Amino acid sequence: MTRDRGPYPSLVPLYPLVYDGMVRRALQEDLGNAGDVTTDAVISPDETAAGKIIARVPGRIAGIDVAGHAFRCLDPALKFQAEVADGNEVQAGDEIAVVSGSARAILSAERTALNFLAHLSGIATSTRDIVARISAHPCRVVCTRKTTPGLRSLEKYAVRAGGGSNHRFGLDDAVLIKDNHISVVGGVAEAIRKVRGRVGHMVKIEVEVDTLKQLEDALSENVDAVLLDNMTVEMLTEAVRMTNGKAVTEASGEITAQNAESIAATGVDLLSIGWLTHSAPALNISLEFGIKL
Repeated sequence: MTRDRGPYPSLVPLYPLVYDGMVRRALQEDLGNAGDVTTDAVISPDETAAGKIIARVPGRIAGIDVAGHAFRCLDPALKFQAEVADGNEVQAGDEIAVVSGSARAILSAERTALNFLAHLSGIATSTRDIVARISAHPCRVVCTRKTTPGLRSLEKYAVRAGGGSNHRFGLDDAVLIKDNHISVVGGVAEAIRKVRGRVGHMVKIEVEVDTLKQLEDALSENVDAVLLDNMTVEMLTEAVRMTNGKAVTEASGEITAQNAESIAATGVDLLSIGWLTHSAPALNISLEFGIKL
C-alpha cells in the first residue's frame, strides 16, 4: 500500500544541480576504476529488470529524487516512478518507488541510491519525531553545521522534510560568536563590537552564552539572537524572562527526544539539535526484484 503523494506543505524540492555532484562522486566511489565486476560478469548487457523500493519500517521520506538521479546517472533511459513524495509518511511494506530498465544499471546504482534515500529519510523521521514532541509549544526545531562533509545541503533539506527548520548553512551567511571567540577576545561585548565594525547591515548577529551574566552582556549590545548553551531548564526559563522578546532565544546542548518537551516549555524560540544530521539512524529501505516488465 502506498501513501498519498502530496509533499510536506512547506517543502520546496531541490534543484538537481544541488545534488548531481554528490551523487556522481558517490557512484564513482562505489564503482571505482573497474566498475561493477560482479554485475558485469553475471548480467548480460541487454538484460532488463524491474524492482520496487520498499520501506521496511514506518518513517518519513526524504531524498526520493536523489535516489532516482543515482539510477539515471548510470542509464538515462531507466524509468524511475516515485510512489510517494518527500515529506510523506510510509508504513512498513509500503512501496516508495519502482525502477525499471537495464538490469546492470539498476544493480550497480542500487546501493548508492538506497544509501542516500535511507540516510535522508532517517534524518527526516527523527526530525518529525522531535517536532511532534514539542507541538504544544511555539518553538521550532533547527539543525546545525554538524553535518556529513559534502552532504550538508541534502541533510538540511531532510530536516525540512521532517518539519524542522535550518540554522545557517555556512560560516558566511550569519554571525555566530561562539565561546572560543569570546575566550580569545576577552568578553561578549567586545566580540560583538568587533563584529559590528566589520559586517554589513544585512548580516544578523547571534552570540553563544553559557551564563546569565553573559546573556545580560549580549542583550546590552542588542544582538539579534542568543544561543543558550547547555543551560538547565531553570536557567533557560530565567533566560527567556530576561530576554523578553528582545532577541531570538535558541536552546542548545544535549537535547533529546526525552527532554525536548520540557526545554520547549521554557519558552525558547528554537531547539538546536546537532545529532539530527550527524547521528540519526538510517531508515530501513530495500530494493526488491521480481516485477515483470
